[in-house]
Amino acid sequence: MRLYRLRADGSVVLADRDGARDLGPERDLLRFIDDGQFAHYLVGDAATSPERPSNATVKLGIVGPRSAFTPHAHGGEHFVLSLGYAACGLYDSERGKVTEVPLAPGGLIRIPEMMPHSFANRDTTPLTILAANTGYGIDHEDYAITAPEAERRAAGPPHGATTAPPGARTGTLARAGYLELAAALRDIERVQEVRGPGVTTVRERLAARLRRVAQGLEDRR
Repeated sequence: MRLYRLRADGSVVLADRDGARDLGPERDLLRFIDDGQFAHYLVGDAATSPERPSNATVKLGIVGPRSAFTPHAHGGEHFVLSLGYAACGLYDSERGKVTEVPLAPGGLIRIPEMMPHSFANRDTTPLTILAANTGYGIDHEDYAITAPEAERRAAGPPHGATTAPPGARTGTLARAGYLELAAALRDIERVQEVRGPGVTTVRERLAARLRRVAQGLEDRR
């Protein structure tokens, strides 16, 4: 049996037969796409793939203060529950532009397979998220396809990925699909460079302080 305590300050406490401890990179956390971002698996593991029986993963993610993931696309759909103040940058293919979706604690977003996106922490404290992915663990080559990887696949022979980008079928169409994906990811990168990870509003900062006070009162029970 394991008991997790997801705290308002972004830290996670794990209690089991060995006692209670904060989740830390030296024992409980894996690198999560980028340096400084971490994951802790609840279902499946980093090697999960469509060929393995556990064809889904659920994990806790800890996102560094005021930081963002490298824009990418996943081979399978995923759901992300934000327990803090996040922002998700999505490429809207119908409008041909990047759209930012702000998330507050309790916000849950579904991101379809192969949708170009990024995820950022707008706050000055670590952000805890709960992410559920279909089909892929973080070690799989199709877990997080970045712009350089999409460009590499577009330049090379048709890639044998289980899931191809929208519009991709075989041969040159697959390469064209990866070129389209790379261009969308580069657009998100440019927007991210200009806007940064975003900021919290005065109302959100006040709500965060009240949430920490409430949790302090609950911990004294």
